[in-house]
Amino acid sequence: MSKNIRVALAGAGAFGVKHLDGIRNIDGVEVVSVVGRELEKTREVAQKYGIGHVTTDLAESLALKEVDAVILCTPTQMHASQAIACMQAGKHVQVEIPLADNLKDAQDVVALQKQTGLVAMCGHTRRFNPSHQYVHKKIRAGEFAIQQMDVQTYFFRRSNMNALGQPRSWTDHLLWHHAAHTVDLFQYQTGSRVVKANAVQGPIHPQLGIAMDMSIQLKTENGAICTLSLSFNNDGPLGTFFRYIGDTATYIARYDDLVNGKEEKIDVSKVDVSMNGIELQDREFFSAIREGREPNASVAQVLPCYEVLHQLEQQLQ
Repeated sequence: MSKNIRVALAGAGAFGVKHLDGIRNIDGVEVVSVVGRELEKTREVAQKYGIGHVTTDLAESLALKEVDAVILCTPTQMHASQAIACMQAGKHVQVEIPLADNLKDAQDVVALQKQTGLVAMCGHTRRFNPSHQYVHKKIRAGEFAIQQMDVQTYFFRRSNMNALGQPRSWTDHLLWHHAAHTVDLFQYQTGSRVVKANAVQGPIHPQLGIAMDMSIQLKTENGAICTLSLSFNNDGPLGTFFRYIGDTATYIARYDDLVNGKEEKIDVSKVDVSMNGIELQDREFFSAIREGREPNASVAQVLPCYEVLHQLEQQLQ
């Protein structure tokens, strides 16, 4: 595909805007349609980024012949059905994490991708953050092997607000969204499938109907272990902190930043063409479309993550 890739973006909230910012830096890609829940707010976003078509109906965007690909930044509960609708319309699709909030839906998306041969990718951004790429390259070169990953995923979200402090129309989930980042990354970095998984959760929030605290233990076939703590109750530093304990070093990754076990900064600026994980994720999506190949974080590659989440959900129930 030598011509510009034309994209529709569904979900013009906090995360959709991150994709729009990333795409601005990528040659040969144009966002031609934006889909949002509230028309006026979506128009404002479209105006800011010079996008011509605005709608509240994804089907309207999918009917546009010029649209080659779709990026879905919509509520979790819509991801699988919308990804399927995109492929049924003949569009390549990148769906933000999580691929689905149950295993059956995730399997259905993977099955349709295999049937259509379209590029279908899930936004497992940790695979693309320069900090985690640095560690991945060390592992691939045989210079580092993970013995343990210790991960903390902490937010202060006792009410239903998004990253911009605006009310959400949906409820987030520690297991099916936030744990998905680590479960996928752990298997990706170790190159080994999880064979043992345990979970416990704290009390269910009376209004939100979800557990606000969770603890997960994982072990891969090759013997590496992972301890993951998650909370929506943490009134302190927010985000996710990954400690890689290996046979030759310790690394601590905080999004795109990396330090060693002594908190000495490691320069990851030359790891890839950008320091922005979302932009790198989008670059991979568009490159895979152009080259007619399976992308890193394809829906098929991330399915084992959702198999583990399903197993953990069965335990918790």
